[in-house]
Amino acid sequence: MSPIEIGKYGLKTKSSDFTIMNIKTTPLEGLLEIYPKVWKDSRGYFFESYRNDWLADHGMDIQWMQENQSFSKAGTVRGLHFQRAPFAQAKLVRVISGRVLDVAVDLRKGSKTFGSYFAIELDAELHNMLLIPEGFAHGFSALEDSVFTYKCSNVYNKESEGGVLWNDPDLGIDWEVKHPILSEKDLELPTLREFIERYGEL
Repeated sequence: MSPIEIGKYGLKTKSSDFTIMNIKTTPLEGLLEIYPKVWKDSRGYFFESYRNDWLADHGMDIQWMQENQSFSKAGTVRGLHFQRAPFAQAKLVRVISGRVLDVAVDLRKGSKTFGSYFAIELDAELHNMLLIPEGFAHGFSALEDSVFTYKCSNVYNKESEGGVLWNDPDLGIDWEVKHPILSEKDLELPTLREFIERYGEL
């Protein structure tokens, strides 16, 4: 169980239009960083926040079923959350305002990187996004007051929701906040070892 540090990885090159976006791979298979092209002038800016062909070109033909938005005060930690099959969710996450440290933990059955996590700063100034496939636990910490939004490939289902404890020592995630603000629900989530004993894998 080891962290994957924030960094730059190989650039996928299937798309023919790099004036629109850049998609970068990460060490966790299927987890993608997306950087849209932003056009700026004296009036402000414009960018395409989503196009289906971005992901289709990279083997990710996802039908989005739900979109959520939240506001988090600086220091808030939300996560780590997932939904089990048949309501498993892929997510496309970004911030509208502020900055967050976004974290995805690989819990996929048979994955070579099971128990590893990837962390990236999502910044409203960059408009960058993270594509999280099914089988990951997801969470974020608000590095400043932030509005967070994400698309989901499945609808919310209370009976299938679960999670892993945010400060699990086996994961060792540095959330980069000094005094984390958490919900009572998130404080009661199981550790990764307890999750494995209970479910095995997602």
